[in-house]
Amino acid sequence: MEIKVSKPGVKIGIWVFTIVVYALVMALHYIPKPDEAPSFTKLLPALNAGINGTCFLVLILSLVMVKKGRIDLHQRLNTLAMILSIFFLLSYVLYHVTNGDTAYGGASKGMYYLLLFSHIVLAGLSLPAILFAYYAGWRGDVSKHKRIVRVTYPVWLYVTLTGVLVYLMLSPYYS
Repeated sequence: MEIKVSKPGVKIGIWVFTIVVYALVMALHYIPKPDEAPSFTKLLPALNAGINGTCFLVLILSLVMVKKGRIDLHQRLNTLAMILSIFFLLSYVLYHVTNGDTAYGGASKGMYYLLLFSHIVLAGLSLPAILFAYYAGWRGDVSKHKRIVRVTYPVWLYVTLTGVLVYLMLSPYYS
């Protein structure tokens, strides 16, 4: 049974949330860092890469399940991907509030910065689309969900995969 009830407040909430996340992530570069970061925060980049990799696999499984007609599992996996993304965001913010930026010192700087730049830009651009796609699916508007996901799904996959790749390239330079 489809439940196509749309609430304007949810759409506004998605945009407000998106703007708050953008502002928070941008502000992380200007927030003074402590002289010494708590030791556990040094593990957060690896945790973030693990969350990204897990989210990538969950998104692949979600596609497999919808292709098999297992809509119930598709929905649960999408919810898990959203929860993982929330944990990623919290962990990312915690790391960057307590630690300075890590400079890349590898030989292929052009490749690294292209990957990093595309990852950051697409992560930012996809955030509201992911939220709108999830909301459309949750409320039962399958046609709208499919329309948004056609573009957003491959971008989300790319962002989760490049998050792992950026970590792997940067990991030798974390202090």
